[in-house]
Amino acid sequence: MTGTSATRSVTTRRSGIAAPKSAADPLPRVDDAGSVDPRDARALTKVFLDRLAVLEEGTHDYQYVRNTLIEMNLSLVRFVAGRFRGRAEQMEDIVQVGTIGLIKAIDRFDLTREVEFTTFAIPYVTGEIKRFFRDTGWAVHVPRRLQELRVELAKATDELSSRLGRSPSVRELAEVMNLSDEEVIEARIASNGYRANSLDMPADEAPQRGHGSARPWSERIGTTDENLEKVENLHVLERLLPCLDERERRILGMRFGQEMTQSQIGAQLGISQMHVSRLLSRTLARLREHMLTDG
Repeated sequence: MTGTSATRSVTTRRSGIAAPKSAADPLPRVDDAGSVDPRDARALTKVFLDRLAVLEEGTHDYQYVRNTLIEMNLSLVRFVAGRFRGRAEQMEDIVQVGTIGLIKAIDRFDLTREVEFTTFAIPYVTGEIKRFFRDTGWAVHVPRRLQELRVELAKATDELSSRLGRSPSVRELAEVMNLSDEEVIEARIASNGYRANSLDMPADEAPQRGHGSARPWSERIGTTDENLEKVENLHVLERLLPCLDERERRILGMRFGQEMTQSQIGAQLGISQMHVSRLLSRTLARLREHMLTDG
């Protein structure tokens, strides 16, 4: 710390707080640092940063100075967070994440660089917020490369759209971004994973007659009906059953129609349970083979 900065006197009339005239003087008590006027906070920040540089980390005075710096500069975090108001995330969450960047800036600020703290801190706050969106904003996991490519794709699309007066083609985007067509298509597909909508949201269609709103997506998206495959299999079995002898058809009827056990079938036919098991296995294998090759 230079002698000039140590003896600098700062007057903050708006907030009514008098800064010390030298490094030996005690720092002023700021009971509500968050209410300090931003213009006064800028001057006080310099004084508190000077004092923080000479205090021993972990002491009570160090914690007071550091915490006061954080509270006085929360307006800076809110200013940067305001640029992201269009996001769906709660503003409180964005400010909280941005505060982490502010704390990093305070801990890493070097007085010898002769750079304004505001200039130094804004990239930290912005970077922390962008990292938050990058790591948690995607509805599905997407590789970092595609996340970054999505931003470049959006910029190139906006630029070409304003220049051409229409939506650019994949080939035009690929030329501007120095990518292949496949990479542009991959980036477009990945962009769909940034945000997911609920299936209960109304579909993008005009309301049906007699209804006040459009049907949700859950009523428009079809699912596979497993019973359809069962019906097809039953029709095939109907053609194959006549190929079996009478005893084989009878065993199948008792096992799957009447749901009898193999022991019960054996007792009724006068054969062992093991014999019934072998007959069933052989019959089912024949039917399975014919069903797989049935045209």
